[in-house]
Amino acid sequence: LERFAPLPLQDGFDNAGLQIGLTDAETTGALLCLDVTEAVLDEAIASGCNLIISHHPLIFKGYKSITGKDYVERCILKAIKNDIVIYSAHTNLDNVPGGVNFKIAEKIGLKNVRILDPKESSLIKLVTFVPSAQAEEVRNALFTAGCGCIGNYDSCSYNTEGEGTFRAQEGSHPFCGTVGELHHETEVRIETILPEYKKGEVIRALLSKHPYEEPAYDLYPLHNSWAQVGSGIVGELEEPESELEFLKRIKRIFEVGCLKHNKLTGRLIQKVSLCGGAGAFPIPQAVRSGADVFITGEIKYHDYFGRETDILLAELGHYESEQYTKEIFYSIIRDLFPNFALQFSKVNTSPIKYLYVKWQEKLK
Repeated sequence: LERFAPLPLQDGFDNAGLQIGLTDAETTGALLCLDVTEAVLDEAIASGCNLIISHHPLIFKGYKSITGKDYVERCILKAIKNDIVIYSAHTNLDNVPGGVNFKIAEKIGLKNVRILDPKESSLIKLVTFVPSAQAEEVRNALFTAGCGCIGNYDSCSYNTEGEGTFRAQEGSHPFCGTVGELHHETEVRIETILPEYKKGEVIRALLSKHPYEEPAYDLYPLHNSWAQVGSGIVGELEEPESELEFLKRIKRIFEVGCLKHNKLTGRLIQKVSLCGGAGAFPIPQAVRSGADVFITGEIKYHDYFGRETDILLAELGHYESEQYTKEIFYSIIRDLFPNFALQFSKVNTSPIKYLYVKWQEKLK
């Protein structure tokens, strides 16, 4: 799960990862869910699953005592008492290709899907200097560790040949040259890009393959947008739809009890932007992208004002927009462990209910 959605890609407020339990426990099966509630824990116990994998973390804040005074504390107590491990993949799963928003796009039938609001200042550049004969080996080690990925390309680097100089001091063990003498070595300057969170892994790979006793390297912060990681997505429908037909189809696909939207203006819907859950924050980016509609789980009242001519806004409900996240967990795990016991939770954990009034009752 963390290879697919690395924990460092979660947002600053988040608490994704292992919530409760020990990683060395033998797993009897996993229950996949959106939220962890007491009913979900009871379901796991009844089905013999000692691992719960959720999208929303059970624990967001620190606790000074665990006394069962709210549902979170009761869940913590019940999980520990029954030796149940709880793991959550939240905004890290929102922010990666193939994650939550891509699953929503798949359900809608979008093509040419790309990130709506890419992460900023999350990439760095590594520069190192390697003897020409060892440059290929060092480059390959850097690529294996996670360097050199730009869009749909990997193994990206820039290489310049030059001359390096150094004088080995007493107590050193130089790879080339003689102690006390100035040495000239033909070297390759290797430049490549990497996500900042992979810095430690990359430097370890560099040091393990670089022939010099004291390898020289530089790290530069970049202000580039990371187009492959970020919030929301934008894509296109194969054929345009009217606003009303599009909203009806969305309501049906996501089983929405009450679909909220702003005023219909008669536009055709083809370019679609979206961000699951509490994802109204990239509405300005959606407008700038030229999208015809923006879909999310929650929109504040005042966010609707003044947008009628800009974009169609559609609010599905938080649970409804992210309910298919369980399918992502399933596909990741099933591909790696075909015989592992996996179950979808049958509990609808949404705390929001809808009151339906039949038309006959309205007439009374």
